Parts: sequence; C-alpha cells; structure tokens
Amino acid sequence: MPRLGDVDLHLFAEGTHARAYERLGAHLTTEGGRLGVAFAVWAPNAARVSVIGDFEGWGRAPAPLQPVGASGIWSAFVPGLAKGTRYKYRIESRHDGYRVDKADPYGIRCELPPATASIVWDLDHDWADGDWMQARRARNALDAPQSIYEVHLGSWMRVPEEKNRWLTYREIAPKLAAHVRRCGFTHVELLPIAEHPFYPSWGYQVTGFFAPTARYGTPQDFMFLVDHLHQEGIGVVLDWTPAHFPTDEHGLIYFDGTHLYEHADPRQGVHAEWGSAIFNYGRNEVRSFLLSNATFWLDRYHIDGLRVDAVASMLYLDYGRRGGEWVANRYGGNENLEAIEFLRMFNTATYRDHPDTQTIAEESTSWPGVSRPTYTGGLGFGLKWDMGWMHDTLAYFSGDPIGRRYHHQRITFRGMYFWSENYVLPLSHDEVVHGKRSLLQKMHGDLWQRFANLRLLYAQMWAQPGKKLLFQGGEIGQYDEWAHDRSVDWHLLGDDPLHVELMTLVMELNRLYQREPALHVYDAGLFGFEWVDANDDDNSVYTFLRKGRAPDEVILVVLNCTPVPRHDYRVGVPLGGTWREILNTDASAFGGSGLGNLGAVTADAHPAHGRPASLRLTLPPLAALYLKPGP
Repeated sequence: MPRLGDVDLHLFAEGTHARAYERLGAHLTTEGGRLGVAFAVWAPNAARVSVIGDFEGWGRAPAPLQPVGASGIWSAFVPGLAKGTRYKYRIESRHDGYRVDKADPYGIRCELPPATASIVWDLDHDWADGDWMQARRARNALDAPQSIYEVHLGSWMRVPEEKNRWLTYREIAPKLAAHVRRCGFTHVELLPIAEHPFYPSWGYQVTGFFAPTARYGTPQDFMFLVDHLHQEGIGVVLDWTPAHFPTDEHGLIYFDGTHLYEHADPRQGVHAEWGSAIFNYGRNEVRSFLLSNATFWLDRYHIDGLRVDAVASMLYLDYGRRGGEWVANRYGGNENLEAIEFLRMFNTATYRDHPDTQTIAEESTSWPGVSRPTYTGGLGFGLKWDMGWMHDTLAYFSGDPIGRRYHHQRITFRGMYFWSENYVLPLSHDEVVHGKRSLLQKMHGDLWQRFANLRLLYAQMWAQPGKKLLFQGGEIGQYDEWAHDRSVDWHLLGDDPLHVELMTLVMELNRLYQREPALHVYDAGLFGFEWVDANDDDNSVYTFLRKGRAPDEVILVVLNCTPVPRHDYRVGVPLGGTWREILNTDASAFGGSGLGNLGAVTADAHPAHGRPASLRLTLPPLAALYLKPGP
C-alpha cells in the first residue's frame, strides 16, 4: 500500500480527500521485503500514539507511531502482523495526562460487540455483479421505477428453534433476494449496518463507520449479500449516518484528549434529542473523514445509493433546542453553514465519482432545493423523502371514513408541491414502532375495512409521482408493530389468506409500476400528473391521470375513500374508446368483495371535467381503480 504522500496530506487537511480510507487505518502491506501492517491515525493533540493488541499482550510492548510532519497524523509500519490481528490505538494526550485506548476510526472490521477492538483485515472479494454494475445507471435514473423494500437485517427473519438468533449475511442473501423478487421490489434499503455497540439503536449510533457490523459476519460476508442481490437484479441502498455519533469511549468522542471530531461547546456538539455527539463539519479533516466514508461504501461494497439520515438535524443549529440553547451562525441565523457546505461537497463528490448511484435525504422540513443541483443553490441530493405526504396520508386513512370529507385536502395538498423536489414516498420503520402501531392497525374500521383501507393506501401511494419505500412487514399486513428483537410475523402468510392477498396486491402494484411508463417516467417531473377532479369531497372520491411521454401512455386513477359503493360515477377522460380496468383493489384475489367494472368500460361522448369523453364507473368500497385506454 502506498504510504501517505504530500498530495494526501494536502487534500486531507483541505477537507476534500474523498478516499482517505486508502491511506489511514490499518493496511496489510510489505515493506523492505517484510509482511506487516501500515497504521495511520489522525490525533493532532496527542503526545504519543502507539498500537496495542493481541500481538503484544494489550499494552505490554506497544508499537509506537511517529508523527507525519505537522499534519496531526501518526503512522508506522509494524512487521509480522497478519490478517485477524486485533488492535487499538493507545493515545496519550498533551492535555491533562489523558490516556485512552481507541478503536480505529478507519478500521474496516470490528470485534463482535460488546468487544470493541478493531481487526486487521482485507477487502478482497471476487465480485460477480458485472452485469448489474454496467446497467445500474438506467435502474437508478430518476425516470426509472424504483420500489424500495426497507430492511433491518437483525429482525427481518430469525431462527426461533435456535434461540431466536438472527441470520448471517450469507444466510439472509438468498432468502431476502427471493422474497424481494417475488414481491417485485427493485431495491432494498438496509438500516445502517456500520458497526454499532448498542443493538437497539438499530444501527443509527455508529462507532465503526468503515466496518459492517460483525453481528452478521465478516466484510466478505456482507459483500456476498450485496453481490447476490445484484446478481438477482436488486439494487442496494444503505442508510448512512453523518449527523452524529455515540459517546462510547472507544469511539470518536474526545478522541485525542480534545473535542476532535465534535464541537467542544455542548450547544453545538451535543445532539439535544439523542444525547449523541454532533460532527464538527467546519473542521477540514472531519469532512475528509465523512467524505471518505461515503465513498468507501460505494467503492468497496458496490452500494447503489446512500440514504442520509437526519438531514434536518444537520441543517439547523437550533434543531430540538429552545432559545438560549444554541449558537447562531456568523450572520445571526439558525442555518448550519458548515453542514450545508459539507452536504454539497458530499453530493458533488458522490455524483462525480459514482454518477450511476443515488443519494437520498431524510429531510423533514421545507428546506428548499434539497434535491436540486448545487450549482442552482440546492443541496445536490438525488431524492428526498416526502415526510409531509406520509404524515397526511396516515392521518387520513386512520380516520373514520364518515369524516374524511372534512379532511379531503390531506390527499390533495401534495399536488401543490410534489414537483418541487425529487421525492421518495416513505412508509418506513419510524412509523411502525414505539407505540405508533403497525400500518394495518393504524387503519380505521373492522378487520375487513382495515385491510381494504391499507390496500387503498398502497394503491394511492403507487399511483402518486415519486419513488416508493415500504418497510418490512408492511407487505403482508403485519398486526404487531415492528420490534428489533424478533422476526417479521411470516407465519401470518399461512394463517390467514388476507395476508397473502395483501402481498399479492403489493406484487401487482410493483408489476404495474414497472410495466407502465405512465406510472414512473415522470416520478420526478411535473408533466406526469393531472387532476381530473380534486374537489369531490362530498363523496371522498379522487380522480387523476398519470401520464407518460407518449399520448397513449395514460392511466386513470380513481380512489373511493369511503365504504360506500358508487354506481354510474362519471369521470372525464381525454380519449374515447375502451378503457381497461388494469387494477381493482377490491378484486377477490386481493381480499376484496369483487365489485368492479367487469374488466373494461367504454367511454361515451358525454363531456365531463373539461374533457371530451367520460366513463360511467362502478366504484367499489374503500378501493382504487387503475384504468388504461386500449383493447
């Protein structure tokens, strides 16, 4: 491995080194004909830095590192060490005699928690996903159908007869791929898999930013999972957490006896809601660390997209704080200027080096231009979660249908802004945990009505412009909310046909979404959506068109949001002739009552809703219809 050069030191200190992981950390290499490990760690306020580990008895004979000029980096080659060596950095600070043993910030493998040492390792893998990698630009494009299945690896499937243990990366690979393919999802999104000491954090409290968690196997085992998914035609999005880090002593906190990675002032350096540490985005070397971490997962693990967690908490200095608990920026405002600059750098570097991937922001406010290019003043993300749609939609479908006429705008309001960003419609893990109940239990009514409402919600979601995201268990209508220490309730698929029928609907929605250009080519554009009637609040019926690039690429969507069937309901359409009913969520195959339009309706010349022709439809109760012109 090449040692740190002048260019590396310059870029690292400048805050623009997007591959510092190639130089810092522990790397198996040869020097002077001897095999060993080259170590390098950034600790500018240390008086001494040594490597300790199982190779010398954990402190009996530490291997000293030497400073690299005035860079703040310490490095050394230690001969005789091999793959599998466990190690830490022993840092003696220049401040107050502070001494601590730290895991490697750039370590690529960690011990199985609760152990905390880093492990010398390599990232060798014989990748077999060349076909996917060559084609993924088109599959990740904004005009491509992207239906994302969100997964927490530790709880997706467990082995109850083996003390409820979770599956390894290699065990889960074929099972997850088969289920995702069966359901028709195009991508999976994994809750963070970077090493985290506290399992109930779900991976969002990271200490080993460059290491896939050892709970499920080795780095190569995780590569096998990604490789297998790619070979099955499934993209992999990874949750990434640059907003904060936990305060475990072996991690980044107070790394060299100073607040190196975080702000010293708790009004800036402590997350008000989570008690974790906030990165100091104004420090150049911290930016290089984070940029390199993002690039690392794309470079070495072939990840197809990074979903950035908690972006809102990065953007606002007063996030979760009351007056007097935060420090204004140099202009007196609450915008975190350094975080904004970092996010723009991150997106610029990602699309520069990996233009066939996507970055996705979990951003819950009305910050403008999140998914707009940096050269227009945007943050540069490819996509943004539409949290407003999620809140409005769940509130609407949890309410009694008798009162939905008074909340009609919860469904129509999205039409005022959906084109302002490139959106993902998320029904994520956050909505089915901590007493919020499962999606099925949120729905109003008796059991049949709950399933009917959920089918209607899904059809509305898949008909809206925007990419789709559904958390595990939602596809089968799980009764219980998600728990990180147990499996999805797969037994329901054998206990009650309603769950199989709901999954059948999800399969059909994904099939139509991918097959019909009108449902996806303008997911991120204004031209693919047109209201037919947004104002029938008396009946709680919504009608709109989804349109593709060709004139005949059009689908009429009709949502009847009450349990009242409606006959001879007239809807204006742009074309005469036959309109085929390509989806009816009330079909018996999906668990519905079987009411519908016998597969097709012929438009007559009666103008309606400002259109030259119209259809007279039967609207099933609590159901959605998709109709398409043609024989």
